Order: sequence, then structure tokens, then C-alpha cells
Amino acid sequence: MDAEVGGEVEKKAKKHKGKHDKPKPWDDDPNIDHWKVEKFDPSWNDGGMLEVSSFSTLFPQYQEKYLQQVWPKVKTALKECGISCELNLVEGSMTVSTTRKTRDPYIIVKARDLIKLLSRSVPAPQAIKILNDDMQCDIIKIGSLIRNKDRFVKRRQHLLGPNLSTLKAIEILTGCYVLVQGNTVASMGSFKGLKQVRRIVEDCILNVMHPVHNIKILLMKRELSKNPALANASWDRFLPKFKKKSVKHKKVKTKEKKPYTPFPPPQQPSKIDLELESGEYFLSDKKKSAKKWQEKQEKQSEKTAEKKRKREAAFVPPKEHVGRVSDVTKSDDNKSEMAEMAMSLKKKAKEFKKHEAHDNINAESFIADTAEPRESKKRKKSHQI
Repeated sequence: MDAEVGGEVEKKAKKHKGKHDKPKPWDDDPNIDHWKVEKFDPSWNDGGMLEVSSFSTLFPQYQEKYLQQVWPKVKTALKECGISCELNLVEGSMTVSTTRKTRDPYIIVKARDLIKLLSRSVPAPQAIKILNDDMQCDIIKIGSLIRNKDRFVKRRQHLLGPNLSTLKAIEILTGCYVLVQGNTVASMGSFKGLKQVRRIVEDCILNVMHPVHNIKILLMKRELSKNPALANASWDRFLPKFKKKSVKHKKVKTKEKKPYTPFPPPQQPSKIDLELESGEYFLSDKKKSAKKWQEKQEKQSEKTAEKKRKREAAFVPPKEHVGRVSDVTKSDDNKSEMAEMAMSLKKKAKEFKKHEAHDNINAESFIADTAEPRESKKRKKSHQI
């Protein structure tokens, strides 16, 4: 029983998703490089294509003149691959289609990418390189990623950088050709490089990460890849982690809403109405010109007077700060204060003397003087009795 259960588990483990997805003998062969793109050999398809397939794209009007000049070179490059091409200037379109001489079935897709790149303003010598087997292209649509036009323009400028320095750094690190044009970013290179370019572009436009931070990460990955000890290890601990900074934005000044009134504002008087009010409308042309000339003369005289005052102001001497006068005033103030103090001291001295006189009175003499008359009074009373 256990052996049967074990066999069923092994069968379930070996089972694949697809009907024809079965293990091949060359899957685990170490001598075969599965990522290598072999050049197409025409002997693989001697019979050619059974049916004609074609692609066409429109191009902008400003590209018309350039495409006319370059089209012979494009035609010869496609003719070598067995593809016919047509430039229609009336409709503003480019068309590529297979012929009897076409052997490579995938070359028509490459030809379609070629005319797409030409319509996106990629130079013809660079666009023709897409016909090689090891070259791929990716056109990233960035116009629909953000609604605000001002933000879109600013973030697109971040991709370019000052003097296209950021764009050059991206091209060097990814090994791809990158062209930012209008609402799209056209890139050419290997699959790995195209994936990196798409991530950098989308992160920039969606404001996830600035391209400079992505460039720093790519530089670190390049250095880490040189170390064979870290080939199969995780690089997360070495890579920098950038955090978003909350930048304070200026508050938009909102105008205060006026109270709603159903009635429209009163009509402003026209130039003719103002002339009728002042009476200028009924004056003759000579009088009008004379009045204007007089006003002009008055304005000129006012301006000349102002200029003259400014010129003369430079020659007016500044007010001198006389130190002696202030000293004299200070001395007078001091004298008056001293006189007041002397008067107050004299008053206090007089009051003090009065107090001393009261204190020096002899109490006994005062008692003796008062006792004598009292005795005389008693005597008088006794004599009367």
C-alpha cells in the first residue's frame, strides 16, 4: 500500500500544467545555453511563406521630409531580408509586407517594429539595427500614466536630466538606446535592458522613484555582480532604500467668493459718455488739440520741477548737530535742580530748629510758674470767708 501511495505522489509531482509540456532530454544539458539567440539560417525554411502578411503605421507630418530622404536606405535593408516596403505620402503611412523571397517568419514582426521606431523619430541608422536577431525594442506610452500636463512635463524632464546626463547614464547602465519623444519613450536593446528601462521610466512618471535613485541601484548591482561569492546570494541588504520626503507645497491663494446677485453689474460708461459729461465732445478739433497740448505742458512742467528739486537736494547742506548748545541746556537744567535742592534744604533746617526749640523747654520752670497763681487764688478765697 505504502509503495503504491508513494508512486502516486511521484506521478503527481512530475505532472505538468500544459498538455504537451513534458520534460525534454535537453532541458538539463549543461552544454546548451538556452538564452542564446541563434542567427536564422534560410535553409531552415526553403519553402518560404504560404500567405502574405503586412503591417502599416501612420507617421506625423513633420517626419515626412526626413523619411523621403532616408527611405532608399530602409528599402535596401528590408530587401535583404525579403520584405517589401511602401511609403505613402498622401495618407501619411508606411507599409511592410512579406514576399516569395521571405524565409524568416519572424522578420515581418521586426519590420513592423522598424516602421514604428521611424514614426517615433528614431534615426534611420539606429532603427535599422532592430532587424538583427539580438536586438529588441519597446515603446513605452507615458502620456496616459498621468493626467496633469505640468506634472507630466516636469517628470519627463527628470528622465532627461540637465544636459541629458540622466538619459546617458540610463543608456550606459542598461545597454539600451533610449529616445524620449512626446508621449512615448522608444528603447532598443536586450530583453534584460528593456525591462530595466521600462521600470525606470514608469517609476519616474508615476512618482514612485526618481531616476537618479534607480541609477544608483543599478550601479550597486553592477558592482555586486562582479563578486562571485555573492552570485547566488540575496542583494537586498546591500541595496539602498530610499524614502519619500514630504515636501511642503505652497498654498494656492483662493479668491473669496462674492455674494451671489441675480442682477448683472451696472454697465461702465464708455469714452464717449465721459466726454459728453465733461463737455469735451462738443469742442472743435482745434480746441481739443489745444487742451491736450496744455495738459502735456503741465505734466512736463511738473516733471521738470520734480527733477530740479532732486538735483538741488544734493547741494542742500545737512543740519549740523551742535554739541555746545546741548551742553549749555544741560548746565542750565543742573543749576535749576541745585537751586531747588538748596531751597528744600533751607526749609527743612527751619523746621528742625522749631522742633529743637520745643524740645529745650524746661518742664520744672513751667510747673513752678503755674503753681504760684493757684496759691494766690486760695488765699483770696480764704480772705473772702
